[in-house]
Amino acid sequence: MKNGYHQQSPSPDPLPKLLTIAAILSLSGFGLATLARSYYRPSAPAAYQPTQLPQTPIFLGSAGLLPKSSAVTVSYRKISGEALYLTVIDLSDPQVYFGIGLAHNAPQANSSRSTSGDEHFTPMVRRHHAAVTASGTFFSMDHQKRVMGNLVSGGKRLKYSPWENYGTTLGLKAGNRPEMRTARLEGRPNWDHHGFSLTAGPRLLKDGKPQIQPRSEGFTDRGMMEGKALRAALGYPKHGRTMLLVTFLSPLTLEKEAKIMAHLGCSEAMNLDGGTSIALAKGGKILQPAGRELTNVITIYDAKYPAPDSLKNAWQAFQEKSLVATRP
Repeated sequence: MKNGYHQQSPSPDPLPKLLTIAAILSLSGFGLATLARSYYRPSAPAAYQPTQLPQTPIFLGSAGLLPKSSAVTVSYRKISGEALYLTVIDLSDPQVYFGIGLAHNAPQANSSRSTSGDEHFTPMVRRHHAAVTASGTFFSMDHQKRVMGNLVSGGKRLKYSPWENYGTTLGLKAGNRPEMRTARLEGRPNWDHHGFSLTAGPRLLKDGKPQIQPRSEGFTDRGMMEGKALRAALGYPKHGRTMLLVTFLSPLTLEKEAKIMAHLGCSEAMNLDGGTSIALAKGGKILQPAGRELTNVITIYDAKYPAPDSLKNAWQAFQEKSLVATRP
């Protein structure tokens, strides 16, 4: 063995055999490029430890991101030199549900009036049994652990103030139709129209173009706004049929985060809580552990990891209410 590879005795010239295979593949429409891609996909890193990264960046467009075999996929990528986990969610799949999990399964998110504290990521993953569990929005570092912005899950308000105007909000309307609004620049969203809603920020993309104005959104943390930091983002393409959750494995700037989200085909995108809050699990396997306890997580369900009946029923009630409200 040399350099980790087994040495073998010389073999006959493989060129004639390869040409024959190539001819067969060409007639079948398979193609050598397709064959090469099937063998040279980068392997995902083991949980807790990213493996050696490929040196050639992989650039993705909005097409072909979502295999038909699954409504929720998680894959390891390296784009523009940045290692990341890419989660792609088919919003048109009727088994796909978004929810928000709170520390210690609290019924309401932490606010200035009440708090349930924070919790390790691992028990939150085990409790929700979701296809994907990921870190969500920001929270204060004081004893109260106040969660930023309004939160809605299954049409139920987990935290709400009609005067909320910080950051950028991603909402899912009836039929899992996504909406993104930056309150101080576009006006507040109508949270009654959201079955799922999460406020974070700053915004990264609007109509496919960079829009990074953290101070205008009310952010003051220089560590988040300036320089490189561990980050995560949510976004979706113009057609709104898929959602992308990107978990970065190394620090990067907001500007590069926006560039990569655009590379992935997003028209709208926003930044999520980052730094030591970054966390991601696929099923019960933790791919990226949180560096501190969390107050909230995003939960995503599919046919393999079905949503609890309580969430399904809440979504159904929300959608029926939305249909009644929109009737002439």
